[in-house]
Amino acid sequence: MKIKADDYLVYDESTGKYREDAEQKVRDDVEKHYWLNVGRTVLKDWRLYLMIIPMFLVFLFWRYFPMYELLGCFKVDDDTLEVADQLYAGFTYFQTLFSGEGSLSVEFWAAFRNTFLLSFYGLCFGFPMPIIIALFFNEIRSNIARSIYQVITYLPKFMSTVVMTSLVTMLVRQSSPIAGMEMGVISRFLVEFGFISEEVGNAGLLNAPEFFRAIYQISGIWETAGYDSIIFFSAIIAISLTSYEAAQIDGAGKIAQMRYVVLPSILSTIVIMLITRIGSLLNVGYEKVLLLYNPNTYVTADVVSTFAQRYGIMGQNAGIATSAEMLNNIVGMLLVICANTIARKASDVSLY
Repeated sequence: MKIKADDYLVYDESTGKYREDAEQKVRDDVEKHYWLNVGRTVLKDWRLYLMIIPMFLVFLFWRYFPMYELLGCFKVDDDTLEVADQLYAGFTYFQTLFSGEGSLSVEFWAAFRNTFLLSFYGLCFGFPMPIIIALFFNEIRSNIARSIYQVITYLPKFMSTVVMTSLVTMLVRQSSPIAGMEMGVISRFLVEFGFISEEVGNAGLLNAPEFFRAIYQISGIWETAGYDSIIFFSAIIAISLTSYEAAQIDGAGKIAQMRYVVLPSILSTIVIMLITRIGSLLNVGYEKVLLLYNPNTYVTADVVSTFAQRYGIMGQNAGIATSAEMLNNIVGMLLVICANTIARKASDVSLY
């Protein structure tokens, strides 16, 4: 296609000549000095960019460099050789996990099922709790009282996983007359009110497979619900007061204001957080499970991460462990894509 002068120049009838348009001059100047302007911006806000460096290093060393080890899913497991020098094994490890003979495949699918159930229960019971807490915080008119309640609910998040699991273990521990230990406070409470039998309380709730998921979910809500409510509370306080006043004029009470004013106003935040939560649906933190479970509760407590830890580190089978984690992450990625697509079509709000 032939380019004419009229395509990028303006004809001046007074002089009978072509001249460059003023707006085009600005665009050309911006494009010509683009990197110079970028450098000036970086120098101007160098403190902000300096704060990015630690996070960049974290992602570099703990997110991108470990991707190299994913080659172990397709390589013959040989610790004497580098991953790049090992022989190509194809999809042998994946075939073993899917339909291999022996107990390995059975244990993997049991761990995958437990991972999904723990995450699904956490999504059903754990995700709404921060929203409910944020709604309650919004109704507290005293700033001092609200600050006290917020600090109380935030504190468990700042405890280490070891401390938190130790507290849970003490609350539901078994009784041991030989060691001089009495039944945990929660176990004693459940026994006294007839929710569990004396034998189960004496044996310890963490030794009963049927109670592990409940303990995991309740302790997770206690640990994270208050801290996660910060995002929703920030969205709530940004709502204009005129919306509340209009609802009050229409005769709406507190519950009606929550339903028709607050929740619709923070719907976009809820959708975004829900998508991110679904994305990490299968990423159950193995540290907490590892500290709480035992061989008696493997049937309901063993997850993909602990399965990989048991076979990869303790069982010296890195190929199986890496393949299990990779399958877990692939399913998580697909869940994010599906959840984002559904949210975009249903509410016009999406993560990307």
